[in-house]
Amino acid sequence: MAEPDPATTALLTVECQSGVVGEESALPELAKEARDSGMLDRVAALVEAARGAGVQVLHAIAERRPDGLAANTNARLFRAAGRLPVRQLTGSPAVEVAAPITVAEQDLVVRRLHGLSPMAGTDLDALLRNLGIRTLVVTGVSSNIAIPNTVFDAVNLGYQVIVPSDAIAGVPAACTAEVIRNSLSLVATITTAEALIEQWLPGSESTG
Repeated sequence: MAEPDPATTALLTVECQSGVVGEESALPELAKEARDSGMLDRVAALVEAARGAGVQVLHAIAERRPDGLAANTNARLFRAAGRLPVRQLTGSPAVEVAAPITVAEQDLVVRRLHGLSPMAGTDLDALLRNLGIRTLVVTGVSSNIAIPNTVFDAVNLGYQVIVPSDAIAGVPAACTAEVIRNSLSLVATITTAEALIEQWLPGSESTG
């Protein structure tokens, strides 16, 4: 894989929030997979390495207003989310970025009230273009829905997309490998967290 230029590359964490992958998750099976697989630790390491290399970090958060106004109801997933004991309510701990991932002052947090992708109906695309970003590294959850949506949307908008295969998760665990093999590998560069971190270490030369 040609090393992306840090100046035109951004790292995006998708729904790595307490109410999704944290200890008090609305989706305990997904949260367990994210923790037990090491995905959360690898995303945290990628975030730190990205900052050190001058790669812009963004965090995409899915949330709902407490009154549910304007939230999607046009799919079973959305209707079920409204009945979960932990809801991703604006301003609540559930929509804070989950440990061990950190949020630095220079990071950007992009929040959405609807849809399946942080690219849909948010200012994420505009922010990336304003930053001069051409390559987007996509991490987080879930490989079932949000990650494929994000990758496809980014490709459709003209970005080069990189997916570290061990920095995304879904349920069941086997789903992630199948989605990567049969879908994401057709449109994105597949790599690992370790390979990206090595590229971003001090002294590593980018080929753009």
